[in-house]
Amino acid sequence: MSDPWLTIIGIGEDGLAGLSEASRKALANAETVFGGERHLALAGVGSRGRAWPVPFDATIVLSCRGRPTAVLASGDPFWHGAGASLAEKLEASEWIAHPAPSTFSLAAARLGWRLEATACLGLHAAPFERLVPHLAQDARIICLVRDAKAAGDLAKWLTRRGWGASLVWTLEALGGPREHIGQHRADLFAEDFAGKLVALAVQARGGQGIPRSSGLADDLFVHDSQITKRPVRALALSALAPRAGERLWDIGAGSGSISVEWALCGGAATAIEAREDRAANVHSNAAAFGLAHRITVVTGRAPEALAGLDTPDAIFIGGGLDRAMFDAIWSRLSPGARLVAHSVTLETEALFGELHQQHGGELMRVEIAHAAPLGRYRSWEAARPVVQWSVVR
Repeated sequence: MSDPWLTIIGIGEDGLAGLSEASRKALANAETVFGGERHLALAGVGSRGRAWPVPFDATIVLSCRGRPTAVLASGDPFWHGAGASLAEKLEASEWIAHPAPSTFSLAAARLGWRLEATACLGLHAAPFERLVPHLAQDARIICLVRDAKAAGDLAKWLTRRGWGASLVWTLEALGGPREHIGQHRADLFAEDFAGKLVALAVQARGGQGIPRSSGLADDLFVHDSQITKRPVRALALSALAPRAGERLWDIGAGSGSISVEWALCGGAATAIEAREDRAANVHSNAAAFGLAHRITVVTGRAPEALAGLDTPDAIFIGGGLDRAMFDAIWSRLSPGARLVAHSVTLETEALFGELHQQHGGELMRVEIAHAAPLGRYRSWEAARPVVQWSVVR
């Protein structure tokens, strides 16, 4: 970083007064300064300022390559800011950054919250459903939002989902002379904002968060009965062993319940479903859990629909595995990848026996019965046995 042409500067509501000497020097020397209109006004860069295009596009900055250039971003440019989007397109020697306290840091400092125990989300262009995995009794969440209207919209969204007793703080112009913080109850929220609100804080109360164990209740999902039922799903996920950052192929996804629970563990899933109506259910469930950004839906039949997909770390096949599909899938797996397949038919069970003999792994037969009325009494009502074959490549 002996002579970087680009300086990425974090700026707060206190403008130039809050910048370091190095940041002010870089601004003074820059031929062009990029930023939001609010940032450019705070820095007072005049005619050298160029507002970001909407949607954000880093290409415009790269067009200035080799000439002194500065970029302004709110607070810490590498926390829901433009910093990483720019840095990943540049050599390390081309840029230097001078961050300021992030909005999250300022909000936590005003509220007295432990930042390491607070969920910090960017909801500028994301749906409120991204909050779903984080909502639990007394959970603390700080989120960046697009505009002032979002405050009322979020309060209504929380109330509809049973979290109306939650406390909501509106955080305006933190760190500057116009700073204002208001506390509200979600179901009683009624306030208009003249300024551009940028952050909200929530302490969740009154609702019921989703469990963190495998095997969520079936009625949490939209489905047409084509769903891996809760107890069997828990066994499947245990064998799949999800880890953050890994990718799953969910073949014959049905409702997408396996994909959803995999994604809740921090991974990404590709749900392959032949029927369009069931693919629509997968989309619906992914959105409802705030996981649409982690679950990709492919409408088609395996193995043809698998062409061009990124190599997975694990594969789940809920039914319909045959030798041709296995051969196509097995050749795509990297060493250490997991394959878990279920069957309720004798034909596929026989295939599992052959594959288990050839490739090892674990072969398991699961029989589950539920108590059900039988006249004036109760009796066990058995479901079809499920055979599970799980193996590591």
